[in-house]
Amino acid sequence: MTEFAPEAWSPPKAPPLTGDFEENHRLRDAELIEVPGTGPEDVAIDGTGNLFTGTDNGTILRIDPGGSITPIAKVGGRPLGIELHGDDLLVCNADLGLQLVSQTGAVEVLTDAVNGSPLKLTNNASVASDGSIYFTESSTRWPLHEYASDLIEGQTTGRLIKRDPTGETTVLVDGLQFANGVAFDSTEASVFVAETGRYRIHRHWITGDRAGQTEIFVENMPGFPDNLSFADGTLWVAIASPRQPPLDVMASRTWMRHVVHRLPEAVQPAAVRHGMVFGYDETGAVTHNLQDPTGRVAITTGVRASEGKLYVGSLSDSHIAVVDID
Repeated sequence: MTEFAPEAWSPPKAPPLTGDFEENHRLRDAELIEVPGTGPEDVAIDGTGNLFTGTDNGTILRIDPGGSITPIAKVGGRPLGIELHGDDLLVCNADLGLQLVSQTGAVEVLTDAVNGSPLKLTNNASVASDGSIYFTESSTRWPLHEYASDLIEGQTTGRLIKRDPTGETTVLVDGLQFANGVAFDSTEASVFVAETGRYRIHRHWITGDRAGQTEIFVENMPGFPDNLSFADGTLWVAIASPRQPPLDVMASRTWMRHVVHRLPEAVQPAAVRHGMVFGYDETGAVTHNLQDPTGRVAITTGVRASEGKLYVGSLSDSHIAVVDID
């Protein structure tokens, strides 16, 4: 059993939902694609318009452009991030590591340990043009079903890892509080990584004069950034929940976090049903703002742009939301 050991920090004051983050209802009227199962956390889209996602019972689904849904594999754990990898799918299995899934249903484990230690919570990934995989392990202490413990505890054990085509793994960035979404920029010169528990996104440089350096791309976001994707000059960020004042209040008070962690789960801080998706350009400026404060589209954890539409996944609901990009 993991011993709860909170780490103090002082979060900046949360930005209001005004200006770039003005509250709106652009997600509220999205088309909903119902899926058999709960929690299509992320979405991938191939060149012919097929959608791929995974649900909490370990099933990988293909949804064709006509709306037909076909289960194609059982991965034996909880699939989170999902990416195209050639003709196959790369699945970040929270419980079992990186998996390669063929559309005939074969499942191969690519990586389930780093430096001899089993992966605790594999979350999101992007595949480079040379076949290298950049992926996150959100925590080395807590598994997915205890992710709230990691966020309340605040320890910075999350990391960004590279798996090269030979299978060798290298930790590129560590010291992240719940490492999450991963996406390359337009030229693969850098990779973005979300740090959910600190409300920010980092940029790690892969090539050029800054290769090996990591910098803050955006910080003090109004919510918890989850999965990332990049398309047509825009970094898309799914926000799982708006910020919660109690979490910020207790951040520097470790005694308070001890008390909260001992409370029944039902009365601990929980995600707010207020859907949010933001788009940023490569300078870090906000270019898109889509929200649903009514909660019809909520716990928004994955976002993918294709052919003028956004496809938004959810960790807890049973649908994928589809909305036009203005």
